[in-house]
Amino acid sequence: MRQVPQYLIIGNGRVARHLCHYFSLPEIHLPYRHWHRALPVQQLRDWQKDATHILLAIRDGAIEPFCDAHLKGTSATKVHFSGSLVTDRAFGAHPLMTFGAALYPPEKYPAIPFLVDDNAPDFAALLPGLPNPHARLPRAEKAKYHALCVMAGNFSCILWQNLFSFLENDLGLPPATAHMYLQQQTENLLTDPRRALTGPLVRGDEATIARNIASLADSPYQDVYKAFVTAWRQDNNRNNETCERKKIS
Repeated sequence: MRQVPQYLIIGNGRVARHLCHYFSLPEIHLPYRHWHRALPVQQLRDWQKDATHILLAIRDGAIEPFCDAHLKGTSATKVHFSGSLVTDRAFGAHPLMTFGAALYPPEKYPAIPFLVDDNAPDFAALLPGLPNPHARLPRAEKAKYHALCVMAGNFSCILWQNLFSFLENDLGLPPATAHMYLQQQTENLLTDPRRALTGPLVRGDEATIARNIASLADSPYQDVYKAFVTAWRQDNNRNNETCERKKIS
């Protein structure tokens, strides 16, 4: 009979809150204790004695110092959730998900994919009791993987916030005016990502691109627009060259 894991969750931010909620779901119901800096350090020392797995849901820069200061004497499996950090203090298991202030519906948590360090134990040993989909992530690729995640998720959020702010503050329109556009763009990406891009770049409409850039003369986003145009063109050219080489071979 497989041993029941005893988890110790470290941290008090959003990831820690979501993990505690996930582990408490009736469908999962994994035993855990939750420690954070507002609690006595002696409690941390006592709890880690019984822990089989210690989950470090803390900021990237604190993971190694925390392990060195508090976890050297434990044989528990240590797991961190950073998408970019490579360390010998703990194994990485990055949830490919954004965690908001509000908790999610129960059915969402088991569907979150985890990208696990390529030197980590099997997922069943790393995070026993969790049914989540998972895949191996070469540690040499972690920094690039996380950079792409940040650009796709966080940077796109900044762009949408900028549009919402313009609609509300400059045009006097509710931000919800753009919700259908956002929803349809998201649906297009999920349905057919290769053909989801529309607009002047795809059409090769140089006049519109020039007007767009000129209109942003007093905005820091003019450089963002230019950078996207340059990056897309370089990437598109590289992809076309790759396709041509494949045809020839």
